[in-house]
Amino acid sequence: MKDILKQFAIWNEVDEPQPLRIGFINDSFIVPAKRVGETSYCLQRINHNIFKDVEGLMRNIEIVTSHIREKLLIAREENIERKVLHLIPTKKGKLYYQTPQGDYWRLYVLVEPATSQEKVTPASAELTGQAFGRFQRQLADLPFDALTESIPNFHNMEFRLQELDEALAADKAGRKADCKDIIDWIDKRRFEMCLAERLFREGKLVKHINHCDTKVNNVLFDEEGRPICIVDLDTVMPGFVFSDFGDFMRTAANKGLEDDPNLDNIRVDLEVFEAYTRGYLKEATFLTNLEKELLPYGCRLLSYMQTVRFFTDYLNGDTYYKIAYPEHNIVRTRAQLRLVEEQEKAEEQMKEIIRRLS
Repeated sequence: MKDILKQFAIWNEVDEPQPLRIGFINDSFIVPAKRVGETSYCLQRINHNIFKDVEGLMRNIEIVTSHIREKLLIAREENIERKVLHLIPTKKGKLYYQTPQGDYWRLYVLVEPATSQEKVTPASAELTGQAFGRFQRQLADLPFDALTESIPNFHNMEFRLQELDEALAADKAGRKADCKDIIDWIDKRRFEMCLAERLFREGKLVKHINHCDTKVNNVLFDEEGRPICIVDLDTVMPGFVFSDFGDFMRTAANKGLEDDPNLDNIRVDLEVFEAYTRGYLKEATFLTNLEKELLPYGCRLLSYMQTVRFFTDYLNGDTYYKIAYPEHNIVRTRAQLRLVEEQEKAEEQMKEIIRRLS
């Protein structure tokens, strides 16, 4: 690993890298400074099996972080290095280093002091909403086509349904016959759930730069508990702002688990919904009336999308998601299906909250 670090243009002496237990995709290491008060770093090996276009991925991150840094400079913000990630280039000026073995590595300045959170409470939800609302606002004037899709069609509902249709036609694992109720349920909502792509083609809806992984643990907080920096920018790409909103609500505003076998546990947590919405709308001042109106739809869209993705993987023989037992993906499917139903029931309450907070 010392040979890898030598490839980057760091400006101070560092100690041995230490494994950092975060995330499930990339391998991360803290590289501490040898002297107290000097810069430490975060070294990451990029999972190029998932992110196949590493060049495009790293260009996305550079564009986004540079754009946010410029905004912070114009606003004369203090402690900018704690408020936006800082990529360290290689000594040859590249944004990543590829080893002779084919591994891809990148290096960030470590944001410190900072903490992250795992548990979602109404208080942490509101702060997280502020952080992602601010993130989207800072990038709202960046053309969506300035970035590539680091995972093509990641939040494209039409594409996800096409994948499902292919899985149904192939029926590789011989599971389709026992799932007629799920197939009918998905089919009943197909047209509605492809609304966003239709509105985009009609010119009624625009795409923005989205984070596409809006979890509380992708926000760093300062010593006073205030959100300071958004991290994990691998999935930053063009998309609809309400799908980012819905991505958070799918997991955080669900009183049950993503794979809860007891469907009675699954209900919309309106307290978390309202807290996140309050923080989000305070910062996301660029939203159009249509985008605000579609926020509850975004919740249903992302839950429906995940229903389709889990079900597709089940039909294909569990080739994408890791499973803990043979029926895991169908349990996940039914849990997400129930969440959509609960979000449908709560839609008027969600709309009223948005109207009140707007």
